[in-house]
Amino acid sequence: MKELEASQKPEITYIGQTFKGTRIINGQSVETKPMGALEFIFSHRFGTINSGAYTLWGLDDAFVRLGFEYGLTDKLGIGIGRSSTDKTYDGFLRYKIARQSTGARNFPVTITAMGTTNVKTSPSEEENPLITFEDRLSYVAQVMFARKFSTNFSAQITPIFVHRNTVEQSEENNDDIAIGIGGRYKITRSLALSGEYYYRLNPHENTPYYNSIGFGLDIETGGHVFQLLFTNSLGMIERAVVAETDGDFGAGDIHFGFNISRTFQIKKPK
Repeated sequence: MKELEASQKPEITYIGQTFKGTRIINGQSVETKPMGALEFIFSHRFGTINSGAYTLWGLDDAFVRLGFEYGLTDKLGIGIGRSSTDKTYDGFLRYKIARQSTGARNFPVTITAMGTTNVKTSPSEEENPLITFEDRLSYVAQVMFARKFSTNFSAQITPIFVHRNTVEQSEENNDDIAIGIGGRYKITRSLALSGEYYYRLNPHENTPYYNSIGFGLDIETGGHVFQLLFTNSLGMIERAVVAETDGDFGAGDIHFGFNISRTFQIKKPK
């Protein structure tokens, strides 16, 4: 009996799908793509709702980001994207450090780290030849801590650091630090509410920018995840969300938009 009990060791149960996708609203989630999986993300933002009937409450304006992320392993992913907002190209690496688990190993949270490099190509060299390639670069480092409290509710906290090589020194910082808070509540099998808020810890005393806020409704339709959202951030990458959100949510500077993601299994997992 002792030998039988010794052989029946408790197993480790990993908690999966803390969030349905790699984005909560504008910001990242702890989720990584499985090995061999390619995710295509199409993000779209309209103009501000308070722009009035002339622009059909912002629907005349369109800003998009096209992005891809590929799972090199189940823990490590690589991605690229391009945003029309300021003609920025972004590339990133995402690595899942630890997973929430129960059983033989109890670990309370999932932890994922991410590093991003951005190149802002607007204005062009012809428009402003004095801007160098180094001036256009910015970098982002963040670590995401998330917990799935129940089948329906998940929450995440994200310390994030943004460095921009060149800024307007009178009203912007080269280095910005923020804390992001996000959550997801599942209503039905295919519907969920999500929200996020980024609080800047060191805003410039003359800053014209605001903390980013976003709310969304996630709709899962088989292979697609479709998200309707409202946010005061026009940018769809971390640099723009944390350091360059110029919309005042309370004043109605709110952008309606959506994210659509589709995952393709390019390589069969071993």
